[in-house]
Amino acid sequence: MDLFANRRNRPPASESTPGLPAEGLVGELRRALAPDRVLVSALEKILYSKDASALDPSEPEVVCLPISASEIVAAIRIASTHDCAITPRGAGTGLAGGTVPLQRAVVIATTKMNRVLEVCTDDGYAWVEPGIHNLDLTKAVTHLGFHYAPDPSSQQTCSIGGNVGTNAGGPHCLLHGVTSAHILAVEVALPSGELAVLGSVDADGAGYDLRGAFIGSEGTMGIATRIAVRLLPNPPAVRTLLADFVTIRAASEAVSAIISGGLLPAALEMMDANCIRAVENWAKAGLPLDAGAVLLVEVEGAEEVVADAALLVEQTCFAFGARGVRTAATAAERALLWKARKSAFGAIANIKPNYYLHDAVVPRTRLADILDRVTEIAAEQELIVLNVFHAGDGNLHPLLVFDRREPGVLDRVHEAGRAIIEACIAAGGVLSGEHGIGLEKRDYMGLVFSQTDLMEQDRLRTVFDPQRRWNPTKVLPSGSHCGEIGSMVSVSGGDRPYSDLPGDQDGRGDHDGHDHLGRTSSQIATAVANGAWV
Repeated sequence: MDLFANRRNRPPASESTPGLPAEGLVGELRRALAPDRVLVSALEKILYSKDASALDPSEPEVVCLPISASEIVAAIRIASTHDCAITPRGAGTGLAGGTVPLQRAVVIATTKMNRVLEVCTDDGYAWVEPGIHNLDLTKAVTHLGFHYAPDPSSQQTCSIGGNVGTNAGGPHCLLHGVTSAHILAVEVALPSGELAVLGSVDADGAGYDLRGAFIGSEGTMGIATRIAVRLLPNPPAVRTLLADFVTIRAASEAVSAIISGGLLPAALEMMDANCIRAVENWAKAGLPLDAGAVLLVEVEGAEEVVADAALLVEQTCFAFGARGVRTAATAAERALLWKARKSAFGAIANIKPNYYLHDAVVPRTRLADILDRVTEIAAEQELIVLNVFHAGDGNLHPLLVFDRREPGVLDRVHEAGRAIIEACIAAGGVLSGEHGIGLEKRDYMGLVFSQTDLMEQDRLRTVFDPQRRWNPTKVLPSGSHCGEIGSMVSVSGGDRPYSDLPGDQDGRGDHDGHDHLGRTSSQIATAVANGAWV
């Protein structure tokens, strides 16, 4: 069911175009795809040199815009022939540097692959292409009574393929789970240039959960060409409540009380005073400008269940000091409240032109303490911080806003980011709830994983990519590779160059085309396709 055929751009392939290179990497890619879907100009490459993170750009060698799985496979094989690194890319909305194309990589961007291929409402799933925008997927099935649950704040622009790459979340993942809970199967173009389907739309797919291993792999194990997503029925009733508090601590205590009281809302979000003012000045959603914090709580289900749940939320908020609790009276008012919440990242442009944020997760019971510490860290570095986050699951999003033109400000920003991460980990938290590791948090992995842990993760990655060409230097820090684990550098050692392995500056390992068992990439791909990776 091609609901997006009118948006599909399929320029005719050209057998011969005057003035184009006849040989070499670019010439081969242009013959395999189409001349105007292989980008090499300086301006075009700049556009694909970074993502939405605060990390510095890095220019790719060439950018490919395939429109089919066969074109993706062709691009992979050509890039491999020329010994090029490969960086998969979705919409470029990532916040951890995952699509920054290091080592003059070939970027394979799936933005033109944006169709809904099949919808099966009886079994609650759809096959889609990786470039479809998150919100467009839900719009395509709303009239059928279904929706796609994960809803990142960037859902108007982020792609499903990118969501799979980072295991993205969103406000409504508190109840329904993050991306991995909503992906049934993925057709993957492996680094070997072969296609394999990981997972199954059947209830009990056979073999190991390679689907689960691929989701969140951040472009290091291949690139999705088709994705089977789980569709959920639209709830019969929804209520959205806005509670305002004098302090963040009171709001944080209410969050824990709501959930410990036996209720798991569909969404439970928090904004602090700075964020409220920034958002309200733009969205005009009626947020209380004098509040220290607000909670946006949504409950869904059968009408009688929703009514009881909304009453419990209201009573709990008042018990913990809420000044008022407002329930959205109409669908338009509900939409405006959510517009305010999801516009936070854009609204900060009214304060400063740049922002930097982490997405560490902490226990709900430590929210107030960590938010106090975040405020202290920002003050120590003379920075403005806005907090907007998924309070229900403790997924923090502290926004450090700044103007990168100010001398020395980037050093202060990164120092504040480091201190925030260390505080969250010390409180029993983890590095990322949904944005991924990429480059931003790569060198912090040693804070939560042992050297053995990192080595085993690297072994899994190597099964998929024995040549170590795919998104090199991302996710795992230097020294994770088998045989080099003893040379890992502590995160406290400061910034390091984007090189993956000591003595291996191309980041591709030392396998010479084979993995630790001596298998070639073709043999590995066959093993993966057959459900056995060991």
